[in-house]
Amino acid sequence: MKYKQLKTKTMKTKLLFLIAFAIIAFSGNAQIIEEDFEFYVLGDMGIQNPSVWSVWNGDPEAGGGIIVGDDGSGGQLGYIGPDSVQDALLLLQNQSFGNYTLQFEMFIPAASTGYFNVQGQTETNAGTGYEGAGDGGAGVFNSGNLYFNEAGASPGVFLDETTGETGSYPEDAWFPVSIYFDVDALTYSITVDGTIVNTTPVPFQADATLGAIDFFSIDANNNYYIDNILFYDIFIGVDDFSRDNFGVYPNPVDDVLNIRSTNTIESILVFDVLGKLVLESHPNIISPSLDMSDLNSGVYFLNVTINGTSKTVKIIK
Repeated sequence: MKYKQLKTKTMKTKLLFLIAFAIIAFSGNAQIIEEDFEFYVLGDMGIQNPSVWSVWNGDPEAGGGIIVGDDGSGGQLGYIGPDSVQDALLLLQNQSFGNYTLQFEMFIPAASTGYFNVQGQTETNAGTGYEGAGDGGAGVFNSGNLYFNEAGASPGVFLDETTGETGSYPEDAWFPVSIYFDVDALTYSITVDGTIVNTTPVPFQADATLGAIDFFSIDANNNYYIDNILFYDIFIGVDDFSRDNFGVYPNPVDDVLNIRSTNTIESILVFDVLGKLVLESHPNIISPSLDMSDLNSGVYFLNVTINGTSKTVKIIK
């Protein structure tokens, strides 16, 4: 593997990684995964960290995992190469509720292809599929194909195949990727190089579990690097919904729910546990209140939209 184009990134991006980690830790948010590849033996990941890394067929000792490489300036990173040799799973621990953010940095050489997808429930042996499916199952795809430079024909273009939505990324340079998961609402949205790709959150396709990211060597043109992975149980990339800028109270609620915001709330949708819309409001003001007195006791999902971005919060009445 050649790393001459990667040398300039190490000190800067490692510092940014440590700063981001410190900010999230200070805020009290729960860190689930912190991965910068620095403490592994070079080569196939194998079983060096089986709680975080596995492979499609559930047998990481047989190869096919992410490759740990030297970036050329004293740091380490992860590599996915060509020709369908690698099918590495980043295990997100089968999350069944809550909000999560996955962030990582990516480097795709000019004219090369990158690829990953979002998997649902993984087996206890960390393979694909579901419990009892057997090693090398068909997989549980909660997203479609997520391409960078699909088939080598779209350099600098990211494509979410499910929606057809696209974004842009720089070739021959490190750039950030963020995925915001709302497992309560069973949706995801992706930001590439600081720009949100999905105009609305994309529904999970298969099941109600966030299981893994599948970093796959999709074809002979596939060639990319990843580093500085962070996985947390909060939306850390959307400023309008940060802890300082947004909140709901009281929860549980009796009659009136107060919504605290620093920007105008465009819409509020309330769904019951069956997904039925039971209450709708378009306040177009900062920090509105919502009268829920006519609703029966139970669990509801409050979908709030600010500046075109939505967040879903579980409410108990």
